[in-house]
Amino acid sequence: MEYDKDKVDEMVLALLYLTMFDEDQYGARAWKSHDWDAMDRLHEKGYISDPKSKAKSVVMTEEGAKRAKELFEKHFMKGERSARQR
Repeated sequence: MEYDKDKVDEMVLALLYLTMFDEDQYGARAWKSHDWDAMDRLHEKGYISDPKSKAKSVVMTEEGAKRAKELFEKHFMKGERSARQR
């Protein structure tokens, strides 16, 4: 099956925003229970720390957390805000 990996990466990044926690000056963490290939690509793009670790979460980079929020709002928010962004 062929599919658009960039679109998958966008959705995974948006869903990581949904599970972000412990946001502080060092970044935020998110649960890493998503497709491993997509997680590897997000790491290569600089959005998250290396998902290949014993930790059950990844560190979101500042850029990754910002982009995750943008994508989450674009694809999943209801109401005026999501309509304006289309």
